[in-house]
Amino acid sequence: MRLRDVQRLELPPSADMHVHLRQDQTMELVVPQILNGGADTVFVMPNLQPPIISIAKALEYQSRLQSIEPKVHYLMSLYLHPSITPEVIAEAAAAGITGVKMYPQGVTTNSESGVSADFLDAYSPVFAAMEQHDLVLNLHGEWPGRLPSDDISLEEAFLPELKKLHDKFPRLRCVLEHCSTAAALDAVRACGPSVAGTITAHHLYLTGDNSQTDPLAFCKPIPKKPSDRDALIKAVCSGDSKFFFGSDSAPHPLGSKIKTQSGQAVPAGVFTQPFATQLVILALEEAIERGVLEEDEVTQDRLEQFLSRSGRRFYKLPNPATEGRPKIVLERKGETIPMSIKSADGTLEIGLSKSLAPIFSLSWLR
Repeated sequence: MRLRDVQRLELPPSADMHVHLRQDQTMELVVPQILNGGADTVFVMPNLQPPIISIAKALEYQSRLQSIEPKVHYLMSLYLHPSITPEVIAEAAAAGITGVKMYPQGVTTNSESGVSADFLDAYSPVFAAMEQHDLVLNLHGEWPGRLPSDDISLEEAFLPELKKLHDKFPRLRCVLEHCSTAAALDAVRACGPSVAGTITAHHLYLTGDNSQTDPLAFCKPIPKKPSDRDALIKAVCSGDSKFFFGSDSAPHPLGSKIKTQSGQAVPAGVFTQPFATQLVILALEEAIERGVLEEDEVTQDRLEQFLSRSGRRFYKLPNPATEGRPKIVLERKGETIPMSIKSADGTLEIGLSKSLAPIFSLSWLR
């Protein structure tokens, strides 16, 4: 596909299998942006303050989200925590909860209640119950302990644990979220069909240099080398159904990202939700221009597979084409990404990744 010459694309709605919708005023601003970014189905992260560790809280959160935008299908999750027991897993499955999210302690936003390095032993009964009841385990795959050397990333240090987990629970559906290295892709490929990986839009165009110099590009896992970015791009267009879209769009008030006080850490998170699908297309277009992809590697079928079909299949959801769901239409109309989005009263502003970049305009074909 000669993307630079394409003026109009018609695609099934995207399934964004990793979103942060936050709470309170941020939630009210961000949730309506899901449709703007072309998704009709999202897997919702539970790292609120306090984290979602009960079924009742998960269902209450889902109800609030539905009240803001009822056209979106919200897949809900629990935060892996000592209060999550095998009995809770059984009840969660019966209540329609989709999965459990595992955060390494202290590695990313709102992960203070996350797991330590002995998680595999500590939570084996829970993982066994999840395998039995067919809940998905979503992994923020970064090592929570001390790194063995300075030459290895937190993600790469975690990968042996993924293999151990899969070997012990081969039928447990696991998602290694936001893959950021070629090694992570290889680790997912080396596992059986119950293990998959999500790839964000921003890891398709950012590198570590961007993340170190631009606070709006700072995220966890940190983007890596250009070779890792290009490996992710290749995976997106490979036709391998083990990899699918999960934006990990993570909103923070603009002031907290760019106006931090001396010594104050910039919060981790790249906000892409209003242009989630469009940014994937833009990253592939830029990859073709750099010579990373050949034009014929980007096809309609493989776009649909990565953005929509593979994620739905892994989560055992119906194909939107069989349900007659509305499609999305992307057209070149000279639109660019704005610097930010703001609440109606102007009291909340969230900065956008890749602002001022030319982008496809997106509409829904109903």
